[in-house]
Amino acid sequence: MGSFKSSVFILVLHLLEGALSNSLIQLNNNGYEGIVIAIDPNVPEDETLIQHIKDMVTQASPYLFEATEKRFYFKNVAILIPENWKTKPEYVRPKLETYNNADVLVAEPNPAGNDEPYTEQMGNCGEKGERIHFTPNFLTGKVASQYGSQGDVFCQGGSCTNKPCRIDTATGLYKEGCEFIPFEPQTEKASIMFSQSIGSVVEFCTEKNHNKEAPNPQNQKCNLRSTWEVIRDSEDFQKTTPMTTQPPAPTFSLLQIGQRIVCLVLDKSGSMSNGDRLKRLNQAGKLFLLQIVEQGSWVGMVTFDSAAHVQSELVQINGATERDALTKSLPTVASGGTSICSGLRSAFAVIRKKFSTDGSEIVLLTDGEDNTISSCFNEVKQSGAVIHTVALGPSAAKELEELSKMTGGLQTYASDQAQNNGLIDAFGALSSGNGAASQRAIQLESKGLTLQNNQWMNGTVLVDSTVGNDTLFLITWTTQLPQILLQDPSGKKHDSFVVDTNAKMAYLQIPGTAKVGPWSYSLQASSQTLTLTVTSRASSATLPPITVTSKMNKDTGKFPSPMAVYAKIHQGSLPILRATVTAVIESVNGKTVTLELLDNGAGADATKDDGIYSRYFTAYDTNGRYSVKVWALGGINAAGQRVTPQQNGAMYIPGWIENGEIKWNPPRPEISKNDLQGNQVCFSRTSSGGSFVASGVPQAPIPDLFPPCQITDLKANIHGYKFINLTWTAPGDDYDHGTAHKYIIRISASILDLRDKFNESLQVNTSDLIPKEANSKEVFVFTPENISFENGTDLFIAIQAVDKSNLKSEISNIVGVSLFIPPEAPPEIPTPSPPCPDINVNSTIPGLHILKIMWKWLGELQLSVALG
Repeated sequence: MGSFKSSVFILVLHLLEGALSNSLIQLNNNGYEGIVIAIDPNVPEDETLIQHIKDMVTQASPYLFEATEKRFYFKNVAILIPENWKTKPEYVRPKLETYNNADVLVAEPNPAGNDEPYTEQMGNCGEKGERIHFTPNFLTGKVASQYGSQGDVFCQGGSCTNKPCRIDTATGLYKEGCEFIPFEPQTEKASIMFSQSIGSVVEFCTEKNHNKEAPNPQNQKCNLRSTWEVIRDSEDFQKTTPMTTQPPAPTFSLLQIGQRIVCLVLDKSGSMSNGDRLKRLNQAGKLFLLQIVEQGSWVGMVTFDSAAHVQSELVQINGATERDALTKSLPTVASGGTSICSGLRSAFAVIRKKFSTDGSEIVLLTDGEDNTISSCFNEVKQSGAVIHTVALGPSAAKELEELSKMTGGLQTYASDQAQNNGLIDAFGALSSGNGAASQRAIQLESKGLTLQNNQWMNGTVLVDSTVGNDTLFLITWTTQLPQILLQDPSGKKHDSFVVDTNAKMAYLQIPGTAKVGPWSYSLQASSQTLTLTVTSRASSATLPPITVTSKMNKDTGKFPSPMAVYAKIHQGSLPILRATVTAVIESVNGKTVTLELLDNGAGADATKDDGIYSRYFTAYDTNGRYSVKVWALGGINAAGQRVTPQQNGAMYIPGWIENGEIKWNPPRPEISKNDLQGNQVCFSRTSSGGSFVASGVPQAPIPDLFPPCQITDLKANIHGYKFINLTWTAPGDDYDHGTAHKYIIRISASILDLRDKFNESLQVNTSDLIPKEANSKEVFVFTPENISFENGTDLFIAIQAVDKSNLKSEISNIVGVSLFIPPEAPPEIPTPSPPCPDINVNSTIPGLHILKIMWKWLGELQLSVALG
């Protein structure tokens, strides 16, 4: 029971808060369709795992149905099976289902032993979840005792002595090391999102039984709302009504990844002669064909103007011969009109000569308008092909992104500013997401500069120990071949570049594995634009490479709503911390805005130290397309995070009381520095974050309509039984940029009054509090006045930031302080500390009663928790 109930817990986090834009999930007559559960290629073949997945979903569906008051169930699910598993007649080729748009990923734990399931969440409460992570051990029930009641796998607790938890007389709370151990039989029904492992729990907490005063992440992030209130406000809930009959059992399709099939569909119309677009297309196309597309893939090529022209039928890439032959098929002359549908139809025909179009990919590049593009939308939908779109220049067809949206493909934009390297970045992002991580191309550097008077373009590229295989340096220019100097970390010079004067590019492939360390380059030229791109692959099939994936929170932005840019930096499933991360956002006008992305748990960043770096974007300057690019640079402080409880994960149970005896579960795994395989690593990465389209942007001067962002990390504690100390991260004048004008701090003895009647609550004197620049740490100490604050008193505090235009932020998370003056007591007689933790043996689930305990498995937080 435990595993499927835990799955409901995180599936609800994922589904009811809205699936990602690239997810295939749809809600149809109360049933979720298009759920994709993918088994990672590195999971050893185990056919029983497929049945466990089916069993989990089948059991979870009626449980979800009842828990949501007969509103939702799982209708159909696709299970994505790795290519390296044995083929079977019942396995069919996927259509739009890929690892990139999978809703659930089943992968080996990293590090070993960390089998905790969780949902990856970039946004805040009520925003769209990323994906769910399960391990094979969790699905097969091998760790059920730690996350649920199924099975008999209990640790007996050794020979240590257990004893009741003791109260710390100084705080009134249980002492450090106290563990809450529930009795195995229970009768309490709520709450799934907290204690789904308890057999009797079958309901979400509601506004009637939710403990709004508990200082937990639910209250902090969701404005004191219960889980059911959040669900009730979701789009899915709003468009459904309860069913009057029982739902059918879920159906399953078994899909096996096959060879990659790609057809390039490239615009060669007359407008492609503008601004060296055709030359830049050749440069980007050659990078894709020589380096990005994987060995064993099938690749074809179609060009189009007013009509389509097949440049190459599908060819399987087995080595340099096929790659070189395909590069010779790239277009060299631009003329004619623009017929995008002709190019797409020709690509479908090329693919169908050898394969079905199901699961194939089309890379569509165009710079022109085409008012007939919608005429082939139905054919595209029926094809089962994934279409990646590359919009080049300011006049590319406005409907282009519809093709990538309807098929789950990438959408990218490249301006005519060659120094921004946008076209090469777009093609560099087209590595397959369906293969093993060790086979994917990883971009280490992407840089451009316009030089004058024999200037030099100098820099270093860091090759870290997780990459180095199949490394390529690519240099492009606009007028003449520059002087190129390249030196590896040992000081050896590399000058065997292959020069292509027609395409105005030179490249060097490093044999074997590139040396670890800084590679230095110097490029000299006069009055022209140069670019440098470096790509590589993992150094080992067993050592996960450090990867950077970036994205915007939405495909479209409507002024004055802010956009958020995210960059996820991980090594396998381990987050990389304290990296320097920068995003550059370029508008269709060619204007660029640089943002420092932060992993500080403030502003746009939902969770501190999770390896997801975030920032709001508010600097709109025009309507139309914007491209996104991210640089990430590590250093001696970048480190993999210790395994800590996931905020969006199933609750770990330290043990159970059964027949009066405590049965301990294995402790949570922790990682030593040796397990991180060199966690202090220098690395450099670049990543294309795709593109988005802005609308509603007024003409300059653009008015100030952006308030400060909400403060989400307010904390409070008491000093000396008199002073309240507040800390928080400063918001800005415009969300998390600039400096706010002032703060409004209010207090109340009622948490709901403070939330619902903030403007009527007692205001604290903040005349001496001058806001600091956004993302600085703020500290403010005050003494409560004009309100009772005696022993046993609870006070609640919230902040609002105000900008110079008198625009106000949302009210911060609400924090509480309790004044506790301990009574005098005789000194304790010291006793030896037992090797086992203290326990709370009075551990029946208490419904609405507040347990003031040290919830060690919830992340070293001192919480007041109501299980309801």
